[in-house]
Amino acid sequence: MSSALKHATVGSRLFSIHSAQTQTQTQSICHKLKSPTHQTLHHLLEQCSSMKELKLLHAQIILHGLSHQVLTLGKLVSFCSTHEQGYLRYAHLVFDRIPQPNKFMYNHLIRGYLNSDDPAMSLSLYRRMVCAGLSPNEFTIPFVVKACSFKALYWELVIVHAHAIKLGMGSHACVQNAFLSAYVACHLIQSARRLFDGISDKTLVSWNSMIAGYTKMGCWEEVILLFQEMRNLGVEPDVFTLVSLLSVSSKHGNLDLGRFVHLYIVVTGTEIDSIVTNALINMYAKCGHLQCAKSVFDRMVDKNVVSWTSMVNAFANHGLINYALDVFNQMPVKNVISWNSIICCHVQEGQYTEAVELFRRMCISGVIPDEATLVSILSSCSHMGDLALGKQAHSFICDNNITMNVTLHNSIIDMYAKCGALQTAMDIFFVMPEKNVVSWNIIIGALALHGFGEEAIEMFEKMQARGLCPDEITFTGLLSACSHSGLVDIGRYYFDMMSSSFGISPDVAHYACMVDLLGRGGLLGEAMTLIQKMPIRPDVVVWGALLGACRTHGNLEIGKPIMKQLLELGRYDSGLYVLLANMYSESQRWDDIKKIRKIMDQSGIKKCRAISFIEIDGCCYQFMVDDKRHGASASIYSMLDQLMDHLKFVCKPLYAEEIY
Repeated sequence: MSSALKHATVGSRLFSIHSAQTQTQTQSICHKLKSPTHQTLHHLLEQCSSMKELKLLHAQIILHGLSHQVLTLGKLVSFCSTHEQGYLRYAHLVFDRIPQPNKFMYNHLIRGYLNSDDPAMSLSLYRRMVCAGLSPNEFTIPFVVKACSFKALYWELVIVHAHAIKLGMGSHACVQNAFLSAYVACHLIQSARRLFDGISDKTLVSWNSMIAGYTKMGCWEEVILLFQEMRNLGVEPDVFTLVSLLSVSSKHGNLDLGRFVHLYIVVTGTEIDSIVTNALINMYAKCGHLQCAKSVFDRMVDKNVVSWTSMVNAFANHGLINYALDVFNQMPVKNVISWNSIICCHVQEGQYTEAVELFRRMCISGVIPDEATLVSILSSCSHMGDLALGKQAHSFICDNNITMNVTLHNSIIDMYAKCGALQTAMDIFFVMPEKNVVSWNIIIGALALHGFGEEAIEMFEKMQARGLCPDEITFTGLLSACSHSGLVDIGRYYFDMMSSSFGISPDVAHYACMVDLLGRGGLLGEAMTLIQKMPIRPDVVVWGALLGACRTHGNLEIGKPIMKQLLELGRYDSGLYVLLANMYSESQRWDDIKKIRKIMDQSGIKKCRAISFIEIDGCCYQFMVDDKRHGASASIYSMLDQLMDHLKFVCKPLYAEEIY
C-alpha cells in the first residue's frame, strides 16, 4: 500500500467518526481549505483546542490532497510535538508515515521528547536522523545534548560532542553553551572548565553556566575568581549570576560575599526580581543576620509564597519559633512547602502537640500533605507515643496511594517501634522493597529499646550478610542492646570491633553505652577506668550512666567525684542532682542531701515536672502533677476524690484487722 493510500485510508476513518455536532466545524474547515495556503493551515492549527479538532483538521488535509506537501506535514509535526496539551504520540505517528522526514521534522520531534517523560527517545531519533543521511544543525545539537544530561550519559555526550566538532559546529555559541551546561549537569566540572577556557567569545550564558557549575559543586573560591574575571572583562552580571553568588554565600556563611553582591545591586541600580530578593533574604538569614533579612523582606513590593516561606525559615532555623509562627499566620497564600517549614520547626523544637495541630490546620485548609509533612508528623507521633495518630497517618498514606520511598518507610517503622508496636514495625521492615543503613539502624535500635538484645545482634549479622556497612548509629544501637540485656562480653567485643574492623572511632555516645553496660553488670571500677581513659571529655550522659549504676548497686563512694565533675562541666541537669539526692536519701545521709539542695538553689536548678501521656478513644492526652489545664479537670479531680474515698472505705477493715 502506497503512502498516499495509507494517508487516505486513515483520513477517511478519521473523517467518518465525527458526529453531527462537529459538522459545523467540518464545514468551516472545508471552506477555509478550498484554496489552502500555509498561512491558513498554521492559523487553523493554532485554533485547535483538543485532540478531536486536530484529527479533524488532519483528515481534511488528507482529503484535500495536502498530505504530500512536506511543508504542510512539517507544520503538523511541529505543532503536535510542542503543543502544551501534549500531542507528541500523534506527532510520532504522523512522522512514521512520512517516507522521507526532513531535518525540520526531526528537530521538532527531538525537542518534543526532550520535554516529555521519555527524553531518551531524543537520542534514538538523533541516531535515526544520522543513519538516514541527514546532518544535524545548530538547532539539533543543543536539544540532543540536553537529553544526554538527563541521565548523565557521559559517553553519549562525548560522542555527540565529537560529532558536532566534526560537522564544524563546535564553535557555535549556542552549541558550546549547550555542552557546557551538560557537562555541569553531569558533574564533570573539569571537562566543563576545559571547554569554557577554549571558548574564544564567551557570552553571559557561558559565564553563568560555569559559575552555576562551581556553585553546585561547592567550589566557592572558583566562583569568586570567575566573577572577578568576568567583571574585569566588562561583562555585566544578570540575575542568574547574582543568584549563584548569593547561593555560594548562603552555603558557606560568607557574609562578605553576600554583602558585596547586595552592595553591587544597590550601587549599580540593577533591577532584580523576586528570585534574587528571596536569595538575599536566605543569604542574610543563613549568615545569622536576621535583621537584615527582615529589612530586605519588608522592602519587597510583591512578596510571593517563596518570600514568606524564606522568612519563616529564617526565624525557625534560629529557634525563634514564635516569630516564625507570626510570619506564617500573616501569609496570604500557603503551599505545602510553607506548611512543612512551620511544622518541621515545631518538631525540631520539641513542640510535637503544636506540630500535630498545625498538621490538622493544613488538612482543613485543603493543602495536600507530601512526604516531608508525613515524616514530620510520624516523628511527632514517635516522640509523643501517640500510636492512634500514627496509625491514622499510616492509613492516610495507604488510602491516598502516596509513594512509599525508603525515608517514609523508615519513619513508619520508627513510629510503630517507639509507640510500643514492635511486631508491626518488624512486619513492615521485612516487607520493605528497599532497605538502607538507616532502616537497619532503626530496627536494631527498636529491638534494643524493647529488651531484645540477642535479636538485635541477629539483625546486625543479617545486615552484614546483605553487604551493608554499619555506621556509628548502628553500634550505638548494638551497645544499647547489650546493655539492656546484660551481654557484657558481647558488648566489649562490638566496642573493640568498631575501630579494629570498621575504622569507626567511638564517640561520647558509645562510651556512655559502655559505661551503662559495665555499670549494670556491677563492674563500676572498670566503668570508671574506661571513663578515665576516654580520649574525649566525658559529658553529662556518661557521668549520669555511672551515677545510675552507683545507685543500683548502692555505691556512694563514686557519687562525690561525679558531683565534682558535673560542677566542672557547668551542666545543671536537675535529673542527675535528683538522682544523687535519692541515693543519699536511701542511705539516710541527710547532710549530703542538704548540700545538694543548696547547690540546686544557688544555681537556680528547678526539678523538671514529669509529663504523663494517656490515650483514650484514639486521642492522646498529656498531664502533670496537679495539672488543671484540661477542660474537664474539675470533673476529673472530683472522680479521683470519689475513688480515693471508695478505696479508703474498702481498705478500712483490712487496716483494723492488721492493727488487731
